[in-house]
Amino acid sequence: MKVLVNDKTPHEAIDVLDKEHEVTAYHFELEELVEKIAEYDALLIRSATKIHDPRIFENASKLKVIGRAGIGVDNIDLVKATEMGIPIVFAPTGSTHSVAELAIGHMLAFARNIVKGTNSVKEGKWEKTKLMGSELYGKTLGLLGCGNIGQLTAELGQAFGMEIIYNDIVCYHQLDAELVDFDELFKKCDYISLHLPKTEKTAGMISDEQFKMMKNSAVLVNCARGGVVDEAALYRALKAGEIGGATMDVYEKEPISPNNPLLTLDNIIFTPHLGANTKEAQIRAGTMTAEGILDVLAGRQPKFCKNPQLFH
Repeated sequence: MKVLVNDKTPHEAIDVLDKEHEVTAYHFELEELVEKIAEYDALLIRSATKIHDPRIFENASKLKVIGRAGIGVDNIDLVKATEMGIPIVFAPTGSTHSVAELAIGHMLAFARNIVKGTNSVKEGKWEKTKLMGSELYGKTLGLLGCGNIGQLTAELGQAFGMEIIYNDIVCYHQLDAELVDFDELFKKCDYISLHLPKTEKTAGMISDEQFKMMKNSAVLVNCARGGVVDEAALYRALKAGEIGGATMDVYEKEPISPNNPLLTLDNIIFTPHLGANTKEAQIRAGTMTAEGILDVLAGRQPKFCKNPQLFH
């Protein structure tokens, strides 16, 4: 069968597919993809390709499976794919270690002024006294969402001697830590790390009310999904000193606009959506997704599928 790999993908994943099927690794832009998709039985994408245009589905007469080499499938019209009987396979644990490590890295960078210190030394300064930091040890880390990444972030936080509390709005995971209600999490924590998807329920759920609950020394860490945090409210909270700081890897709009007022503040750290951007995570996510595609093409139920009802 013919498989299209439409986004840059590690060769290890392509090799998995190539052993059994004819693989085309080429990035078609939207109009080309609308035209070419009719030729393919399977499609593997990452985040760059968006599968929302109805013309893609209208022309995908042979398409049997779509693979998303990552956790979120925001870039795929899941409802339409399900209506057409097209399974969506993905890699929910591919980037677990990478994202959890980045979340802890953000906390360390903020607590120890690593970004400010780097910039200061490059400017020829030696601001040792000015850049007084704090330890993670003994601080309370609150996790909002405790799926695979949240659970590993908890373990890493515990290794630093942090006290862990959590709230999981989905409520199907349990940690070896104290489960608290939503409001209590914001009131108690020194660090709050988000680990939940963007859905109708979670969009903009961290806003003025939550920031007013937080300690004025608390730090919000978002390496989850852009749009979960109301950025205008975050700006107001940081500007007014209602919270101590924030770190962000994801944004309402990506790339972040150079006019975003958050960029004018010095109590926030940014990275450009690097969560899953490690060699190890990309190989892991790519190969897991490729294996899921092979399962569907062989008539087997894949291990990780966003619409498993298609197999029942």
